[in-house]
Amino acid sequence: MQNIWKNSKITLLFLSAVLIVSSLSNQFLSINAETAYGKSRWVTLSDKVCGDKLCTDAESSVPLLGPHSISYFSPPLKQLKQGTSSDNVKCTKGLQLVLKQSTGTPYCVKSSSIEKLIQHGWAIHVLSNYFDGHNNSEIFKIGKYKIQTENVNYSDTSIGYLARPVSDDSFPGVIMIHEWWGLNDNIKEMAEKLASHGYVVLAVDLYDGQVATTSEEARKLVTSFDKNNGIYNMNSAISYLNENYSPEKIGSIGWCFGGGQSLNLALSNNTLDATVIYYGSLVTDTETLSTINWPVLGIFAEFYKGITVDTVHDFENSLNQLEIQNEIIIYPGVDHAFANPSGNSYAPEASQDAWQKTLEFLHSNLK
Repeated sequence: MQNIWKNSKITLLFLSAVLIVSSLSNQFLSINAETAYGKSRWVTLSDKVCGDKLCTDAESSVPLLGPHSISYFSPPLKQLKQGTSSDNVKCTKGLQLVLKQSTGTPYCVKSSSIEKLIQHGWAIHVLSNYFDGHNNSEIFKIGKYKIQTENVNYSDTSIGYLARPVSDDSFPGVIMIHEWWGLNDNIKEMAEKLASHGYVVLAVDLYDGQVATTSEEARKLVTSFDKNNGIYNMNSAISYLNENYSPEKIGSIGWCFGGGQSLNLALSNNTLDATVIYYGSLVTDTETLSTINWPVLGIFAEFYKGITVDTVHDFENSLNQLEIQNEIIIYPGVDHAFANPSGNSYAPEASQDAWQKTLEFLHSNLK
């Protein structure tokens, strides 16, 4: 009799366990595929960073129940297989999208890892495809000079865009460096705008005539870009201005990819008189920066994770330590490429203010 009771008790415990598991299963099945409650335990290790590299692919899919809802998206590679374009891949809350520079494969990574991955050449930031619907000309005032433009062969096979005042007077020179899109109409218009304020502006071409309109095209151009060739190209542009227009002073300006190249030019040529960097890659090492002995204007975005606010401050502190005159501005509430009218990050008010500060900086240091 005792054995019968014992067996019955075991049977009841077993049936209770089955009912509990069944109930939990129904709860999990009722959760939307895109939403889990509580702290997410969806993990894609390919989206995590181990040091400066991505960890091995793996994933866990056991969500915990709780009161808070978070957005969940399947791993980037899975989204690609489902037909989503690289530009439209979405990341789980707390992660941000980057592209692997060598392949263009999208990855969702922690925000704190983006800067290191970009600095080490593993990743590039993601910008929407080029959209020609806006124009900085609408908000930037024209200077007092009429200008003339022409394409000029300034370095081997490199053809740049030259804009200069229609005048016999002598004017300062400016080397203008394009974004990762290449020497497109937006950069040419910026050269014209600047020239109207009294500058001989040579917009260089670091892509041998190629211009991108999609992020994938731009990624390929950036990946194939050779830094040493770029430095030679920009220095040839300086030689061209000196030989043909004899400017008393020369400065440089660049945006995004071009902002980083503007700094590279400063580090490779000690004859400049002013450097302008719009959210370009930075060097914070004081020994490297010590070759600069002229003023620097740096314009950056608060929300851009590829160049963090901390890095911008480190750059500024290094310049101050070296007693290099500088003006470093971090615009609040804006992201990378906020001064480019072609993208989703375009911020007209910040762009207009940054341009006015650029004109004042160049006027103070080149005229």
